[in-house]
Amino acid sequence: MASLKQKISPCLWFDTQAEDAAKFYTSVFKNSAIKQINRYGNAGRDVHGKEPGSVMVVEFEIEGQTFTALNGGPHFKFNEAVSFQVMCDTQAEIDYFWSKLSKDGQEGQCGWLKDKYGLSWQVVPSELPQLLTDAAGERLDRVIGAVMQMKKLNLEQLKRAHAGSA
Repeated sequence: MASLKQKISPCLWFDTQAEDAAKFYTSVFKNSAIKQINRYGNAGRDVHGKEPGSVMVVEFEIEGQTFTALNGGPHFKFNEAVSFQVMCDTQAEIDYFWSKLSKDGQEGQCGWLKDKYGLSWQVVPSELPQLLTDAAGERLDRVIGAVMQMKKLNLEQLKRAHAGSA
């Protein structure tokens, strides 16, 4: 495996879909690539149960962030306790990432979704943290109230809620 660029790197556990998932994620994000694929050998087969030559680990990169996808078997599943945030500067970006990542997955509330592999994502306007920081009292209630009513977040509606012109 190539040396990782950052000290902490997410490792995503799949049953057998690591390569397919890495290809999917690198197709969604522009600045991305599959860096390396390692395969199982005969060693440890009595423990891992995988066929020699089958994909073990895929290293891929998205926007400079290195990820590892592991075909570790059916023992563990993703849940909402961990998600990846995609910060978007425009509604067009929000729409793009929402449609790509939720396809064959599941839309959630407040900008959350699960992709077809069960991994949770938050597709978020990059302005939202500032809208929340600049809000207090009724203004904060309006912004949070607007977020709570949405599945895919709508940047203009959030700005109107912040301004009180919803």
